Amino acid sequence: MTKAESSVRRMFVTIAAASVLAGVGSCATNTAASAISPAGTEILWDTYGVPHIYAKDRNSLAYAFGWAQMRNHSDLLLRLVLQGRGRASEFLGKSYLDDDRWVWTIGIPAMSARDYAAQRPAMRAHIDAFAAGINAFAAANPTMVGDSVRAALPVRGVDIIENLQRLTWARFITSSQGVKDQTRAWENGSNAWAIAPSRSANGHAMLLQNPHLPWSDLFTWMEAEYSMPGVHVYGAAVIGAPVLQIAFNDNLGWSHTVNTQDGEDLYELTLSGKGYLFNGKERAFDESVHVIKVRAADGSLTDDTVHFRHSVHGPIVAMKAGKAIANRAVGMDTPTIPFGYEQWWTMGAARNFSEFEKAITPNQISGQNITYADRDGHIMEFYGGNTPVRNRGDRAYWSGTIRGDSSSNLWTSLHTYAEMPKTIDPPSGWVQNANDPPWWATFPVVVRQQDYPSYLATKTMLLRPQRSVRMLMSDSSISFDELVKYKHSTRMELADRALDDLVAAAAARGTARAKSAASVLRAWDRSADAGSRGAVLFNEWWSEYGRRMGAKSRWSVQWSEQRPLDTPYGLADTALAVASLDAAAATVEKKYGALDVPWGNVYRFRRDSLDLPANGAPSTLGVFRVVDYAKEKAEQYRATSGDSYVGAVEFSSRVRAMTLIGYGNASRAGSPHRHDQLRFLSRKELRPVWLGRREVETHTEMRERF
Repeated sequence: MTKAESSVRRMFVTIAAASVLAGVGSCATNTAASAISPAGTEILWDTYGVPHIYAKDRNSLAYAFGWAQMRNHSDLLLRLVLQGRGRASEFLGKSYLDDDRWVWTIGIPAMSARDYAAQRPAMRAHIDAFAAGINAFAAANPTMVGDSVRAALPVRGVDIIENLQRLTWARFITSSQGVKDQTRAWENGSNAWAIAPSRSANGHAMLLQNPHLPWSDLFTWMEAEYSMPGVHVYGAAVIGAPVLQIAFNDNLGWSHTVNTQDGEDLYELTLSGKGYLFNGKERAFDESVHVIKVRAADGSLTDDTVHFRHSVHGPIVAMKAGKAIANRAVGMDTPTIPFGYEQWWTMGAARNFSEFEKAITPNQISGQNITYADRDGHIMEFYGGNTPVRNRGDRAYWSGTIRGDSSSNLWTSLHTYAEMPKTIDPPSGWVQNANDPPWWATFPVVVRQQDYPSYLATKTMLLRPQRSVRMLMSDSSISFDELVKYKHSTRMELADRALDDLVAAAAARGTARAKSAASVLRAWDRSADAGSRGAVLFNEWWSEYGRRMGAKSRWSVQWSEQRPLDTPYGLADTALAVASLDAAAATVEKKYGALDVPWGNVYRFRRDSLDLPANGAPSTLGVFRVVDYAKEKAEQYRATSGDSYVGAVEFSSRVRAMTLIGYGNASRAGSPHRHDQLRFLSRKELRPVWLGRREVETHTEMRERF
């Protein structure tokens, strides 16, 4: 960077109040707009594009946070607004039509209007102020808003609720095509650890925040710090959220992992006349019609008419001969979970465990576990979110399509906070979650399955959570540096279960090529680091072995609740496994010219002009450092999801923290912060967090004053 460029980037920007509020007046639906007085609020932008917001009150803080999200993600944020309204295809084209149809079929606009109206006055004002900041930025910086998304303006408070509803139901709770898939959402994955002082080398509690989500669209994280009298929080929010959602303050912190709760059911209804049968009588559907405008490539608009049917169970999402499928999900019929934003805000304002537990007792954040640690040494793993109270059946019963002809199957209430599994301050000194059920949050086990309804959670522990527990159990005194090291572990638990048997069998009776492959695997470090030689071959072998085994298990000993940490193991068909290794070796040699091609030659971190060797692998291989890839040119693969926002926090006398958003803290074209963290990702490093005004001042590249 030249001195001139550096000077521009470190500019001091003063924004006159009249200019800032120019965009607010056009947003008449924002009830808080006229009450916002952000004068004196400042944003200090650090050298990684992280905004540090200093405000005198809550509405000014929310306003500045909306402004900040626009600076880094303007087009993405406004596109998400259009999608939440169910109008993306009207302005962005036909590729958005299926999503728009789903938004209207589920009824997100109506639910969002209901839930916006249900907000308590302080939270509604906060949401409106956030929207006002979005509008003001667009008014003051029109060249930083793309023409295709400008129609989203002005953004309203209800749009902010719509974004949360769409994220919650479209990606974490509901089935979009009338087919229930219990693994679809939570296999996106996440890791979280909380370490008590008794397990910490320095005597301080520590927290690992590590969600695994796609690196784009509505899952995009933005890191920030905000401060006002009585509130000081650092963390990250998905774009469009007016509060930090994974975060810490001076006394405590938390993270989320997607849980295994079943917050949705699909009911099969028998059609009769103009409706369906329910409790022995014919009942009419509630019906309506909505016309979606669809933009063609030439700019012309056509109409797409969507007919909605709604039963007592919920919206109809599929039809077949004589039958209809209704979707019932937590929070749809009544505003039972509209206060997620308020809960996150209250969590951030909490000062100790008692206040934090009070904040999460309403249980408004559906589908998410909460992993917690604090300065006083408390740790917790809470199986958070909402599960219906069901009067019959186990997990298998409710995982299929349920008969909808009787009210006996129709749940109407949710389990409370007190009724949900919680592991608090266990003797082990640690809790963890890697999207496994709550029964194995720590060892020795504290929460027992038999004490809870059989439908509440799954009963399987996959290889990644086993790897998570194995690392924690192997170290009785974990330092902060070790916490960061373990977070980056690419060791494959799968290799530890299968590799010895495979190598021995191939050496004994494999072809010459299989024996050569076995030699490569014997020397391999069993990891997916950039320089790991053998990881590509092993990954190809596991896929080939699975293809040949078909629906049969690849293991001779299956996973067992009695032995959750060392099953499954053993190859179900050794001969087929060796043949699969021969085929995998042929494939790898043909594609890459060598059996021991380094992992980072094939798997890459790419963003704009940067192209770096990757590390990390899919969760199915039992790797803690999860990275998923999409195939690109020349038989190479580009990272597209996995490790997203990462935070390591130590609650020492002064909070110590390191974080990373590998794909950068900005998505806006031309921003230097689109890729300035990618090298950290490639090197398996986190970057320092600057906390407090004095420290931030020394790393400021731009100031904005309102």
